[in-house]
Amino acid sequence: MRYAIRHLTRYRYDNAISLCHNEAHLLPRGTASQRVLSARLTVVPHPAERHERRDFFGNRTLYFSVESAHKEMLVTAESRVEVHPTPPSDADATPPWELVPRLLQSERTEPHLDAAQYLADSPYAARSAELLAYARPSFPEGRPVLEAVTDLMGRIYTELTYDPHFTTIATPLDEVLEHKRGVCQDFAHLGIACLRSLGLPARYVSGYLETDPPPGQEKLEGADASHAWFAVFVPALGWVELDPTNNQIPGERHITVAWGRDFGDVTPLKGVMLGSGEHALEVGVDVVREKVEAPAA
Repeated sequence: MRYAIRHLTRYRYDNAISLCHNEAHLLPRGTASQRVLSARLTVVPHPAERHERRDFFGNRTLYFSVESAHKEMLVTAESRVEVHPTPPSDADATPPWELVPRLLQSERTEPHLDAAQYLADSPYAARSAELLAYARPSFPEGRPVLEAVTDLMGRIYTELTYDPHFTTIATPLDEVLEHKRGVCQDFAHLGIACLRSLGLPARYVSGYLETDPPPGQEKLEGADASHAWFAVFVPALGWVELDPTNNQIPGERHITVAWGRDFGDVTPLKGVMLGSGEHALEVGVDVVREKVEAPAA
């Protein structure tokens, strides 16, 4: 699949802002199953300073500052990516889940050492006894790790209700678990924290998901949104992604932007500003499938 993505972020301020510094994770990264054809970030007003780097996790990270007085800032990320299908993993062939922590300790290869950093707590996905208790029914002794994680994904999908009005990004996981409500970021954090509580490495993935309009209706401009899911490290397979919001293994309709320990590592746009008064935020995302011509016979 080939997609064109447009992610627009607009800030409006009651009073003029004299200075702001910003960091963005809005341009997709290349992966084994995803090729970035083009990507650019446009900022209005024009930044006084701007540069791009790769962060600790290898994500494309852009810094920019606007140093002239402004009452509105518009940030537009435009990308084209090609997503290739990945063969499904045989869950039954993966090792028993309780063996994975021991394999991580005994294997000193680069993939295993990289995965080990995702065992520790992070601000939005910390281990707890409550999360361990919630995860346990999916992880009886001897169960293949990918089969168990897939079962956990299905339980989160079935037992929690998608409710965009219940949580903010600051809502603690114990509240999400108590009320069984949240959004994709909450479901991803819940899965990650459950896996870490069991001693399994898990990371947060941000990106987009191609969506369909309601039957009989045209797709509205800006109707798509950022999406989030999680990945677990499986020895001999590597990272396997799971989307608990939709109870599916991400495929050609999932577009990866960045990954890290949790949302805080891959926030689409964050910063500090010098000014006073209230501000309003508007976000619009379009994910459009492009027609790919078949090769000539």
